[in-house]
Amino acid sequence: MSILDAFNQYFEMIPADSYDLKQEVYKLRYQVYCLERGFLDPEEDGVEFDDYDHNSSHYLIRHRETNCYMATTRLVLPDKQNPQKLFPIEENSYIENKALLDTMPRTNLAELSRFCVSKTFRRRKNEQDLIVTNDTDESRSLDERKSSAHLTLALFACAVRMSAEHNIDYWYAIMEPTAKRISSALGIRFIEVGPLVDYHGMRVPCVIKVDDLLTSAAEKNSDYLQMLTNKGLF
Repeated sequence: MSILDAFNQYFEMIPADSYDLKQEVYKLRYQVYCLERGFLDPEEDGVEFDDYDHNSSHYLIRHRETNCYMATTRLVLPDKQNPQKLFPIEENSYIENKALLDTMPRTNLAELSRFCVSKTFRRRKNEQDLIVTNDTDESRSLDERKSSAHLTLALFACAVRMSAEHNIDYWYAIMEPTAKRISSALGIRFIEVGPLVDYHGMRVPCVIKVDDLLTSAAEKNSDYLQMLTNKGLF
């Protein structure tokens, strides 16, 4: 059975394209970023969102059996009326590699962010953006535990889907070094474009071309490509 087929038995990738689903996104981010990790100050209303959410595409990953949302990510899209409007990464880090950025049309550039998984599906409390599952939970089948280990890959698959839907060819991302190494292990090799910055912990500004991501992931494991593209549909 392929990674995608195993994953789909237990999880579902859902575009958060309605008010109610976006509220699920914001509630999950509140749980992860405000309560579990303490990166952001908790608000009384129990949701976490910012001004960029109004111009973003969002996805959720739902656990089929429990009907719980386990993971989410977003793409901050370019401003169609003002393509020079800064992305969050440009406001919170220093971009040194201007020459590389000049090869990426801003109308086809988006920022991958709010990449998070519920603590329920993280192995260790201090892991950030990792492939996650409670491997000792004997109440879940071995196949289910294996499939949940591909949540990180699935979040990247969500980003690929959003990119196809919005004509995005390049991603910005401001990443913890650990998350960058884990992505690289999946064949997803971000390019650093600036120095480390203290932004909710030490992070580095990066870019990646979506086509390069798919090519390198396929070279790593053809199953990864099937997962990222939903067997070529994206």
